[in-house]
Amino acid sequence: MSFDEHLTEFAGLPVVAFTPDTEPDEPLPPAGEAAWAVRGDWNDEPYPRLFERFMAAVDTTRVTALVIGFWGWDDAAGLGAATLTAAADRFPNLRALFLGDILDEEYHLSWIPHADITPLVEAFPRLERLEVRGGDGLELRAPRSDALKVLRFESGGLPSGVVRAVAAGDLPALEELDLWFGVRNYGGDATVDDLAPIFEGTRLPALRHLGLQNGEFQDDIAAALASAPVVARLESLALGMGMLSDRGAEALLSGQPLTHLERLDLGFHYLSEPMMERLRAALPGVEIDLDHPQGQPSEPWQPWQGFLFVQVTE
Repeated sequence: MSFDEHLTEFAGLPVVAFTPDTEPDEPLPPAGEAAWAVRGDWNDEPYPRLFERFMAAVDTTRVTALVIGFWGWDDAAGLGAATLTAAADRFPNLRALFLGDILDEEYHLSWIPHADITPLVEAFPRLERLEVRGGDGLELRAPRSDALKVLRFESGGLPSGVVRAVAAGDLPALEELDLWFGVRNYGGDATVDDLAPIFEGTRLPALRHLGLQNGEFQDDIAAALASAPVVARLESLALGMGMLSDRGAEALLSGQPLTHLERLDLGFHYLSEPMMERLRAALPGVEIDLDHPQGQPSEPWQPWQGFLFVQVTE
């Protein structure tokens, strides 16, 4: 998977870009009718200056959805989040934020320079949707929010500290959680043990969708979910994009019933044809995504790390 197009819609609103090419007298839509994307580029305008121009041109008190695009190279780690955090009082109605709408041609996914985003989360206690792309340098302390409903991390290497922070967070309204783990070579050092508080079902009481994807340890995740209390109240479960094999699928089929699910997303996987047929037969009322099969290695019950890869890394 590559990111070769910017977001065109976010939080139910059309995305309108504000870039270094945006002219001072350029007509803009009403502030509350767009998801505003503030995107830098390779020119000499620093991102904080671009953001100041955006705030001067748009009534930020009416902005409900914001997309933070390219903010600079290695020496700008965390600059996008820090710039917004410093201006939090200018965005009293912000409810949805995408941090890192950055294309491969601007910065590869696993190179996007982040820092600790905890101050950003704390600065917007009424935020209902937070999506973050990239993992390099990303840090997070256990978040607390009574408003957050959607939390998503797209990464080719999600640090274990971020995973543990999410698992330890106090997020009573959270309905959708997606974590892309990535690989160790790009900082994805989480393990299935880091997810234990989520599996136990005592946290995240409103959770209805759980996506644990793009990992090297998808089989271990599937085995843990086979008896995890959280599964019983899910409506959809996503375990694709990674090294899911017949071993993980067997664990799912041998565990607790999954027939209550509306959707099971296993797209991009290493399942055999017989296993895919077993899944379809066992879950006739469930919408199952089995797209993008990656074939079978020669010794299917051996450790496969030398043969397999996850969908998104660099």
